[in-house]
Amino acid sequence: MTIADLAGLITEVRNTESLWIDSLSTEEIVRLACGEESKVLPAVIDQIPSIVAAIDLIAERLKQGGRMFYLGAGTSGRLGILDAAELLPTFGAGSEMVKAFIAGGPRAIQQAVEFAEDDAEAGAKELSADGLSSVDAVVGITASGRTPYVLGGLAKAREVGAATIGLTCNRNAPIAELSDVAIEVVVGPEIVTGSTRMKAGTAQKIVLNLLSTTVMIKLGRVYQNFLVDMLVTNEKLRLRAMRMVAELTGASLEEAERLLKLSDWRIKEAVVMQLAGCTLSQASEYLRQGQGILGHALKLALSSTTDT
Repeated sequence: MTIADLAGLITEVRNTESLWIDSLSTEEIVRLACGEESKVLPAVIDQIPSIVAAIDLIAERLKQGGRMFYLGAGTSGRLGILDAAELLPTFGAGSEMVKAFIAGGPRAIQQAVEFAEDDAEAGAKELSADGLSSVDAVVGITASGRTPYVLGGLAKAREVGAATIGLTCNRNAPIAELSDVAIEVVVGPEIVTGSTRMKAGTAQKIVLNLLSTTVMIKLGRVYQNFLVDMLVTNEKLRLRAMRMVAELTGASLEEAERLLKLSDWRIKEAVVMQLAGCTLSQASEYLRQGQGILGHALKLALSSTTDT
């Protein structure tokens, strides 16, 4: 990248509203920052068609048994790591389905490994080492849209036939050329020039939330608006699971707890057992036949009950 390239990025342009931010009061700085952050959501909304296309593409690959990979550097990489890490407890989707790589490796999660992002081969090597295939989807995350580590990974993804999605905060950046779907959330210059951990980071976080949450819904890991694939790993989540089963089935909290204990705190099995009046093994079989989707399993279970 040359100085001219850098100067042409909107994420590197000086924000005229904050030229003298260092001379402002604390309240003035905070109000200015909030005003700039308020521009993020409209920019995300402007990209809904691209976000929808990306979600459908990712969901299609995951339904085929593929995986989703996040690839980023710096703030962008950490946001990918965060999103992937939260999917296991929230939706029961672990690294066998979603995995994130950051330039510089695990050390870069907690401290900057700045030169790692310039290694175009590293992203490609990490994806290849993890068995990247044509049924996978790779989401490259880079505010500038030209981070070599990310571009190298997307180029490898294209080479093997994987789906490619680019998430950037600049228009017509190199990442768009490597992406089946380019999500270009243009939030404008930062209040501190080039500090893309601010508006750009907020925009990327929102888009990643939208991508992963909606994909999980489309894969049947949400029933109505409940997290029925949630891992019950602490007391708060036990209580949440009990309330969930009670509300979905009309059972008492005591009965919901009994069913959850019987099913080793698997929410979907507990719901099927209560609504279909069946055993745990029968509930598990209905869920297997329904491909793990609670709505499908309930239809099968209730239909079987009606037939008999």
